[in-house]
Amino acid sequence: MGCGTSVAIENQGKPRGHSETAMKAAILIQRWYRRYIARLEMRRRYTWNIFQSIEYAGEQDQLQLSSFFSFMLDNFTQLNGNGPDLISHLLDSVVDPLTEEVRQTRYEQIVVPDSYTGPRLTFPLSVSDTNALLSAFKEQQTLHGKYVLQLLHETKKFLKQMPNVIYLSTSYAKEITICGDLHGSLDDLLLIFYKNGLPSDENPYIFNGDFVDRGKKSMEIIIILFAFLLLYPDHMHLNRGNHEDHIMNLRYGFTKEVMQKYKAHGRDILQLLQDVFSLLPVATVIDNKVLIVHGGISDNTDLDFLSSVERYRVKSALRLPKRSLDHLEVVSSRSSSRQGRVGLESPRSLGRSSRASRKRKSHLTRQASCSSSSSSSSSSSLCSPRLLSRNTSRNTLRNTAMNTPRNTPRKTPQHPPSPSLPSPTDMLQVPFLDSIMSLAPPEPSREEMEWRQIVDLLWSDPKCQNGCSPNTFRGGGCYFGPDVTQRLLQKHGFCLLIRSHECKQEGYELCHDGQVITIFSASNYYEEGSNRGAYIKIGPELVPRFFQYQVSRSTRKLTLHQRVSVAEGSALKALQEKLFAHRSELMAGFQQYDKNNTGRISTGEWATVVESVLKMDLPWRTLRPRLVRLAPDGNVEYESCFEAVSPGQSVPQVTPNLAETLYRYRTDLAIIFNIIDKDHSGQISIEEFRQTWKLFSSHLGVDVDDQAIDDMARSIDFNKDGSIDFNEFLEAFRVVHKLDVKEQQHG
Repeated sequence: MGCGTSVAIENQGKPRGHSETAMKAAILIQRWYRRYIARLEMRRRYTWNIFQSIEYAGEQDQLQLSSFFSFMLDNFTQLNGNGPDLISHLLDSVVDPLTEEVRQTRYEQIVVPDSYTGPRLTFPLSVSDTNALLSAFKEQQTLHGKYVLQLLHETKKFLKQMPNVIYLSTSYAKEITICGDLHGSLDDLLLIFYKNGLPSDENPYIFNGDFVDRGKKSMEIIIILFAFLLLYPDHMHLNRGNHEDHIMNLRYGFTKEVMQKYKAHGRDILQLLQDVFSLLPVATVIDNKVLIVHGGISDNTDLDFLSSVERYRVKSALRLPKRSLDHLEVVSSRSSSRQGRVGLESPRSLGRSSRASRKRKSHLTRQASCSSSSSSSSSSSLCSPRLLSRNTSRNTLRNTAMNTPRNTPRKTPQHPPSPSLPSPTDMLQVPFLDSIMSLAPPEPSREEMEWRQIVDLLWSDPKCQNGCSPNTFRGGGCYFGPDVTQRLLQKHGFCLLIRSHECKQEGYELCHDGQVITIFSASNYYEEGSNRGAYIKIGPELVPRFFQYQVSRSTRKLTLHQRVSVAEGSALKALQEKLFAHRSELMAGFQQYDKNNTGRISTGEWATVVESVLKMDLPWRTLRPRLVRLAPDGNVEYESCFEAVSPGQSVPQVTPNLAETLYRYRTDLAIIFNIIDKDHSGQISIEEFRQTWKLFSSHLGVDVDDQAIDDMARSIDFNKDGSIDFNEFLEAFRVVHKLDVKEQQHG
């Protein structure tokens, strides 16, 4: 007491300047730190926006490619003479002539060599079988094709008995675990099992779709999930996602993974997977209160109708069910330019007769996926807003007809469509015909209504604004607002909608006043350290509990600043490649503002052109310092946005315009080449290359003469044996980041 008093008296006589200085210093440090964190958060957010925009642009590309596949399916036989073969097998459902018993016997007769050291499954499965699978996959082993086929066969038989909507009760278990997208990330699945326990009678799971694609272990994931499904059929539940779709699998890697891992049985596995994926349930309901679907809902979602849908018919949500044009009123506008309609040259007009025309009409509905919605409906849009063509009015018209959905608000394009085009609200625009054709909107068939219901469940996303509109950002499904959620929940007595389909930085996100939860279980989805994964546990009280995690190897010891920088660098590289692939369109736009050819335009003009060409809805002014250089006068030196990347190799016979097209559609070409390469040798014939490229360039509206294609084919036949190593071809049209090259040289 005495000591404390003496100290207080002693301090009263000293000046207070020292403590005030310390306080000011603390405030300054606090302000600096807050600004520092705010800048990091800004960088983290725009990095996220870049990754997401590029991902959704890829999904739009896939929708365009699926249209090309349908086009190719119609034309490949005539051009090649050998039939579509694997193309038709991959794109069209095939009726299996064998009975279940015969097929099962056939699988059992497959010989497993003595040299095989992986797990050997026996059916019905036991706990020892699932444990053996987990141990084998941890050791990088591959399950033999015989057991994969048997497993898929048993899974198909089981799923045939399942309803479209699964109803569960928490009264039989303490809690149910709900997992979101895994996308081939086996490490995330194993981490979930490590933290939360393996599926069992006491530990039920729901996996909410998108098990495959993007990651390298998709096959291992579905083997594990299907094995546990057969082992615990009442406690393991799988919903279908939009990537449980064989056409999506062509772009995002799963088809290639299967064919590489199972060369001898790959085709049979893929064919069986088509059936299995189409038989997966599309929704799960817990305690009649919680609805779980992969994507979302629309204003037309009807769970009562959905219960009666024949879901196995929808092999791919990317393909509108076939429908005869006999039920449509077709009005040709070839000669009706007086009425404001413009003729359109068809890419199929390769000198074929009226017989080919009749075939076009029979195939029309497969191409016209954008034209399926009536003017009063906003759901089930499967069309891309992106304009593919680059230079001619003919291409602009074709793409406008292909890609403009109904009732969809669109930003003003750089080159507005011709005012003479018929209004999309007056008719259905149909691509790939000799002229634009007017179709009276028909009453949708039962099959088409079923397709729409499933598309909305698999592809839709929530939005903050009320209402329901086509999801033009992804190109499929719809955006549904809080009012749409509220109506559906009230109608069915639900209190919560749980969905997946979107990567979230924290692994989960709540919206619509907490009535919608997004759960995503693949950590590091875009880049190492880019996001956490999460899962939900929900018990009888129906209060969700969230559990987060992150599979981390290289980023464990990195600081926050370093983690943000790693992800940001990867995102900016992807964006620079996008800019490079659209160089001619961007330069044309820049030069419209640069009347005096100074090489400079204002930041606002630069941002306007980039947004109008790429249509990625990014904060271009914020990104400007990372993408383009400023001149001393404060204007943008617009050509500097192409300096960070350069062509991988130089092919003298390829013109710059054609090279740019190849850079842009490199992924699509890789998919097509892998389909044509039936024996997976990595080689296709020059004739196959020539025919495929002609079809593809016709589909894109790229004007390339036959001589240019022939010259390109000969130039990449390096050993002159009549075959093309298309891996080398694709490598020649890969952009290289100059900074990476410098680092390798200095390293």
